[in-house]
Amino acid sequence: MKRIGAIVLFLVFNMNNAVAQPVSPVALAQAAREQFAAAHAQLEAADGASNRVKALSNVIRAYEEGLEAMRAGLRQISLREAELSEAFEDESGQVAALLGVLVTLQPDATPEALVHPTGPLGRARAGMLVSSVTPAMQEAADVLRVQLQEATILRELQDEAVATLSIGLKDAQQARTELSQAMSDRVGLPKRFVTDNERLRILIESSETLESFASGLAVMDVVDGVAPLPDFGATKGTWPMPVRGRILRGFNEADAAGVARPGVLVATRQLSLVTSPWPATVRYHGAFLDYGNVMILEPSNDVLLVLAGLEEVYGEIGEVIPEGAAIGLMGGVALDLAAFVENAEDGTGAGLSETLYIEVREGGQPVDPAVWFTQ
Repeated sequence: MKRIGAIVLFLVFNMNNAVAQPVSPVALAQAAREQFAAAHAQLEAADGASNRVKALSNVIRAYEEGLEAMRAGLRQISLREAELSEAFEDESGQVAALLGVLVTLQPDATPEALVHPTGPLGRARAGMLVSSVTPAMQEAADVLRVQLQEATILRELQDEAVATLSIGLKDAQQARTELSQAMSDRVGLPKRFVTDNERLRILIESSETLESFASGLAVMDVVDGVAPLPDFGATKGTWPMPVRGRILRGFNEADAAGVARPGVLVATRQLSLVTSPWPATVRYHGAFLDYGNVMILEPSNDVLLVLAGLEEVYGEIGEVIPEGAAIGLMGGVALDLAAFVENAEDGTGAGLSETLYIEVREGGQPVDPAVWFTQ
């Protein structure tokens, strides 16, 4: 930590006197380290938590935030190193040119050399020129020295960040594994109804689209056996997205094949955690057509939230889950450290390899999810 503190002081001082950076790589790396430390503490505390599922869900969210901060930090370090390399080449070229000039003006004790072609006045002017060049060379050398120091420290900062990242990736995968086990062990959630497996089977077999399946599911009987869900009429536009990611296609926006769907498609990272944005009843979860695993939640009467494309789904049909509850994981494999670093430094979106389809239906009709979500 002392080493990191020294790095921070050096870079903050020098960056304040350099070209302004969009975001300080030091601040980003420090934020990632702090988030990883907090997540690790939560992971250790989760063993004794009364609500282990909630604790592990919070751990995974914390690691996902830390990984995003680490990506941004590594990217900014890479960009700053590129800037320094370019500046170093430019400055070193100028210094080399000045040295070349001075070599031609080096002292010579021969009488002929003491006589300037234009006389004593020309000789004096030449001496003045050399004396004026010397401070400029010293200034250029100082700039090069600072740039070399900053480049060296940035590389050390990156090495320490990668070491922290290695531990963080392992902890995040451990939390996902433990969450899956905790979900399978969970008992005691209230149920609003008991599944009619035969009716559900017939509905699945007779539905040719996700839309027709969701419409049929909406009219299936639900027998309330628990307290009503919270009123959410005033929460429109405030729901958090169920997964971290970037919207690829908007509501009713056609894909490359010209097919438009009444929902949005979100690009996510591998193994991202998917959560419920509001207390809801699990109306369905499982495979459906070519959508992969589908989760359909009912946050209120006549409103359905459809999530399609998950690799793993949690819970049981009929259960009432709280806001922020883990409902599944996206597909993919555990992140490779080398690939993570390379992707982060390149700044590409290659890491967003999974997609989650989100659809909201009110009164049996699809509506733009942007009405409900904050982004």
